Amino acid sequence: MAVLEIVTVPHPVLRRKAEPIRDEEFGPELERLAHDMIETMRAAPGVGLAAPQVNISKRLIVVEYEDEEEGIPHQLYAVANPRIVRVSPRRVWGVEGCLSIPGMLGEVERAYAITVVGRTPLGQPLRLDLEGWVARIFQHEIDHLNGILFTDRARRVWRASEEEEALTAV
Repeated sequence: MAVLEIVTVPHPVLRRKAEPIRDEEFGPELERLAHDMIETMRAAPGVGLAAPQVNISKRLIVVEYEDEEEGIPHQLYAVANPRIVRVSPRRVWGVEGCLSIPGMLGEVERAYAITVVGRTPLGQPLRLDLEGWVARIFQHEIDHLNGILFTDRARRVWRASEEEEALTAV
């Protein structure tokens, strides 16, 4: 496994729609890329990472989440070709940051709950019903696959303090 370089704005890959992963691309090589992305996300540190953020224009994301206060155990996801197929009508505002836009935070409105379908790096189908913070992370990462940055959706953006940045890196 390897820590990959995270590209930052204005790198052009961050504004391109990522290519779907084709059937023949599922397997050990894609799984290795997912593991490298997980290692990179953890080293940054962050809670989510999309392949375009490591200069690979493919539809692959990784997300790591846990919330001891809410009783949510550690969860680690690697999802290829993720698609949001259900969005709750309930919308919530929250503060987001991004490993590809270091030092900046913004207030972004997202759906409180979503359903995501996709496949594992080895090709098994996935369906995830998500809510709260983890749903926000998935929406943020899927936006990356479509060339959308959180600053495009933010009603307000500001330079983060070190404490704020550590708490919100997505």
